[in-house]
Amino acid sequence: MSRFPIEEYRRPDGAASLDDDWLAEVEADPTDVTWFFGILDGLRGAGEIERARELFELWDDELERRGLFAERLEALRRQGESLWKTNRLQRAVVATLEARWRDHENLAAILDWAGLKRSIDTPAKLWDRITRFESVLRFDVGEIVAMAGQGVGRVTEVNLSLETLKIDFERKTGVTLGFRAAAKMLRPLEPGHPLRRKLEDPEGLARLRDEQPAELLRAVLEGSDEPLGAGQIREALAGVVDDKQWTAWWAAARRHPQVVAAGRGRQSYRWESSAAGAVDSVRRSFARADPRKRVELFRKEAGRDSALMHELAGDLASTAGEVAESRPALAWEIYFALERAGALPDSLADLADRLVAPPVDPRPLIAAIEDRLLRERALAMVRERRDDWPAIYRDHLAREEDPRVLSLLADALMAADPDGLQRLLDDLVGQPRRAPAAFVWLAERAGDDPALRERSPLKLLQQILAALAGDEFAAYRVRLRPLVESGGTVPRLLAHLDAEQAPAALEAIRRGAGLEEYHREPLATALRLRFDSLGDGPTASALYGTAESIENKRQELRRLTEVEIPTNRKAIEEARALGDLRENFEYKSARQRHEYLNSRVAVLHRELGRARPIDFANLDTGEVRIGARVRLTDDRGRKRTFELLGPWDSRPEVGVISYESDLGAKLLGLKAGDDVDVGEIRYRVTAIEPAR
Repeated sequence: MSRFPIEEYRRPDGAASLDDDWLAEVEADPTDVTWFFGILDGLRGAGEIERARELFELWDDELERRGLFAERLEALRRQGESLWKTNRLQRAVVATLEARWRDHENLAAILDWAGLKRSIDTPAKLWDRITRFESVLRFDVGEIVAMAGQGVGRVTEVNLSLETLKIDFERKTGVTLGFRAAAKMLRPLEPGHPLRRKLEDPEGLARLRDEQPAELLRAVLEGSDEPLGAGQIREALAGVVDDKQWTAWWAAARRHPQVVAAGRGRQSYRWESSAAGAVDSVRRSFARADPRKRVELFRKEAGRDSALMHELAGDLASTAGEVAESRPALAWEIYFALERAGALPDSLADLADRLVAPPVDPRPLIAAIEDRLLRERALAMVRERRDDWPAIYRDHLAREEDPRVLSLLADALMAADPDGLQRLLDDLVGQPRRAPAAFVWLAERAGDDPALRERSPLKLLQQILAALAGDEFAAYRVRLRPLVESGGTVPRLLAHLDAEQAPAALEAIRRGAGLEEYHREPLATALRLRFDSLGDGPTASALYGTAESIENKRQELRRLTEVEIPTNRKAIEEARALGDLRENFEYKSARQRHEYLNSRVAVLHRELGRARPIDFANLDTGEVRIGARVRLTDDRGRKRTFELLGPWDSRPEVGVISYESDLGAKLLGLKAGDDVDVGEIRYRVTAIEPAR
C-alpha cells in the first residue's frame, strides 16, 4: 500500500479514496500498524473523531477475527483511549487477553489478582493493571528464565497472595523473588532460545560445543538483543563449557568469519548474517573509529579478508606518515601492526629508527605507548641504538606502571649502571608518593630479593604500611595487601631488623591505619618473639599444650599460608576476570574465604606465639598441675580419672580436659586427700601422676 499523508485524503475526492484504501489495507495486511496509526492520528488531529472511530472499529474487528492478539492489544493501547469509553475499552482488552492466553492454567486467577475483572474508571488504571497482569503471566510455573549471576532456571511456584516467585537455578535452587524484583532481574527465554537447551537439551549443546564451536557461539550471540562480552558469553555457557575447555573453545569459536567485535568500551561480540556482512561491518566500524581504535580493529579483523587488509593498511600507513612528529606513539603502534601483518609499505621502512634514534628524545614516545609489548620493543631499540640509554631507562622507571616492564628496566640497569639503580631505588623508598607504581613494584620484588630487604628494612616496612592507607596508592591497594600477609614482604623484613630498629617497627605496626587487626597481631607477635626487649604485651600469657598438639597447629598454619591462601588468591583473580564484581558470586565467595583464612592465620600466629610445651618429665606431682593425671574416688568407691592438658588437647569424652575449663580450674592446685565436686557428686583426690 502506498503511503499518502492524511492531507491527500482530505481533498474533495479524498474521502472515498481513504475508505477504499483503508478497507484494502485491512484485508491485505492488518498488521501494518504504522500505516493505520498514521491515518488515525491524522484524523484525530484534524478533529474527525467519529470518522477515526468508524475506521478503527473496522480494523479492530479484523484483528479480532484473525486472532492477531498482540497487534490488537497494541492498537487498543494506542488508539482505544481516545476513541472508546473506558468500560468498552476494558471489555475489549480483557477479551483479547482471555483469547490470547486461553490455555493458561491460572489465567482467571491472575486476571482477578490484577484487578482486571473489577470496574476501572480511567484508561491509565487499566493499563497499569495490564502491566501488573503481564508481569506475572510471563513467569508462569514451568517457564524458563535467565538471571545475572545465577544462570538459567525454571519457575517452580507462583504465589499470588504473597506476590512471589520461586525459581530453581543452575547454581541455587529455591530462590524466591518478589514480582517487582522478578520483572527487573529475570529474562524469560522464548522457545528455541539457546540457553533453554541447558535445561532441555544439554547433550545436544555438548555435541555442538565439541563438533561445531562457532555454532554454539552463534546460538548464544543470536539469542541476545545486544553484543556480549567474553565474560557474559562464558557465564551464559557455564555448565556447558567448563573452565578447562574454555580457552580452546573460545579461540576456535571466535575465529569464525561471521563473529565481529563490537562496542567502543569493553570488547564485545555479535554475529553477522554472512561473512561479507561481517567484512562490511568491520569496514563501517573502521570508518567511524578514532585512530587508536583503528589500529586495534586492524589487528583483530583485517585477517578475515585480504582486500580488507590492504584497504585498512593503506589508510593506517597514511595516518602514520602524518602523525610521526605530532603523535609518535600512534605512529609506532601503526608501524608494528603493519609489520606484523606483512603490510608495511616501503615508505615507512625506517619509521621506527627515526622515532627512537638520535637526535630525537624518545622519552615522550615511550611514556605514551599503551601496549606493554610495544613499549618493551621501544626500550630494546633505545638500548641498541643509543649510548645514553641508562639515563633514559632511569627516567622512565619512575614513570612506568607495569611490573614486568619495571623488572626489565631494573635488570638492564643492574648490569650496566648498578650504582645509579641503587640511588634510584633508595629514592623510591625515601619518597614513594612520587612514583607509586614503581614503589609497589619495589615492595613486591623485595619479598623475593634479600638484597633489597637488607638495604633499608625499617624504612621500607614503614613506607609499605603507610602506603596501605595513602590516597596515592588507592589503585594499588589490592597488590599491597598481600605484602603484609604471611610469606609477604613485610613479615620477611622483620628478619632484617636489629634491636634498635625493632621498637620503631612495632610502633609502625601498631599505628598502621591500613592494617587489618588479623594482620597487625601476627606481625606484632613475630617481632616480640624475635626481640625479648619488646616484652610479651598484655595478651601474651602462656598457652600450654602437648608437643604433638603444638606441632599440629604449626602444620595447620603452614598449610594455610603455603597452600590454601595462595590457592584462594588465584581463585580471586580468576573470579575477578569474569566481570562485574557487584554481581559476581564466585568473587564474593572467594573474598569471604580470603577473610576467613587470614583471620584464622592471625589467630594461629597469636596462639603459637604464646604456646609452651608441657614438661611431663619434670612435673611436680605434689599438687595438681598442667600435665597431671588425677585419680578421684567418691564415698561409694566409684572412680574417675582426668588428664589436665591444654585447650588444643581437650577431649572430654575420654577424660582429657583443658586446664582453662571450669572443671580444670577446680582441679588445679589440689593435693592428694582434697575433695572436689564433679557435677553433683563429691570426689576425693587419691593420686596425682604425670599424664605421659
